[in-house]
Amino acid sequence: EDPAWLAGSRVALVGHPASLTGKGQHSLDAFVAAGVDIVRCFGPQHGMRGDKQDNMIESDNYVDPVHGIPVISLYAEHRRPTPEMLDGVDVVLFDLQDVGCRIYTYISTLKYFVEATAGTAVRLAVLDRPNPAGRPIDGLTLEAGQESFVGCDPIPTRHGLTVGELARWFSRNLDIDLTVIEMDGYRPDERPGYGWPVFELPWVNPSPNAASLNMARCFPGTVLLEGTELSEGRGTTTPLEVIGAPGFPVNEVLDVVSQQAPHWLNGARLRTCYFEPTFHKHVGMTCEGIMIHTDQPDYDHEGFRPFRLIAGLLKALRSVRPDYALWRHHDYEYELDRIPIDVINGGPGLRHWVDDPLASFESFEAKLEEDRKVWLEQREDYLSYR
Repeated sequence: EDPAWLAGSRVALVGHPASLTGKGQHSLDAFVAAGVDIVRCFGPQHGMRGDKQDNMIESDNYVDPVHGIPVISLYAEHRRPTPEMLDGVDVVLFDLQDVGCRIYTYISTLKYFVEATAGTAVRLAVLDRPNPAGRPIDGLTLEAGQESFVGCDPIPTRHGLTVGELARWFSRNLDIDLTVIEMDGYRPDERPGYGWPVFELPWVNPSPNAASLNMARCFPGTVLLEGTELSEGRGTTTPLEVIGAPGFPVNEVLDVVSQQAPHWLNGARLRTCYFEPTFHKHVGMTCEGIMIHTDQPDYDHEGFRPFRLIAGLLKALRSVRPDYALWRHHDYEYELDRIPIDVINGGPGLRHWVDDPLASFESFEAKLEEDRKVWLEQREDYLSYR
């Protein structure tokens, strides 16, 4: 879109490495070249340049070496923009490529900007981008009182909205000057991308471990593994596309799910594999595991439920190895008083179900379906692309 509407405005840009135009130019460079007065930038988790590999590795403030514009980190002392940070700004341009999962922190940053600009003279303009996970809904809704940086709103794990649609949802009860610059020709239900415009846009990692479209489709499930002693593939070339550990009983686990809820394994292709992480969990150890593939002709986009799949695999593991040291205890996204899996899930419900030998697959599926139907109705009025 022609940025002439920004003429005379002092503009702040929220960006990261995937903030690119259709021609591959970074939006900061594009706006400066178009004569827009960018007075400062904001970098989210992993940094404006995407240089921070792991969680809870903070980024520093710095001055952009090309344009001499100050870049403020929102993954350091502050995760919310303060009034001082917005002083002297007329318009905030939010341009972050998301992956369509509540737990991915860029939408938390979006909500914080919605809240920071509400009731002020600062205009928030969201440059909408594709949701590579598409429209399907999966996972549990965040429970009241369980908010965090990886759970900023009571929505399911895989919500099915673009960042522009989410901005409208987040601002539904607020007095805010919000503009959403919508995409032209976005078709979230069409093959083969189902939300990602394959062969129209190249995949650029929005964070270091978001390495493929396959990862974005798997992430609403595999991110749960960050709260376990199982590897999610960090330290390999397929992070967040696998599940495994040394001695992981792959066949036994798959057999349990096949017997209890075989349709939970549908949608994607599951391939048994071996991998050896070079950093993070199980460094230098051979892990037995499962790789999830969504990039084959028989991929069922609506039928693939990654959250349900990983939840089922965890439940099966607990069944065949009741004493397995499953849950991880470490500092996770600044929530020091809660076990990481509860922070990631948005409440203890998943952990309680996995650990309860009397809790059935059917009962958990009923809860997932209940949450899905509620959100399907709630989000209806906020869909911009049909």
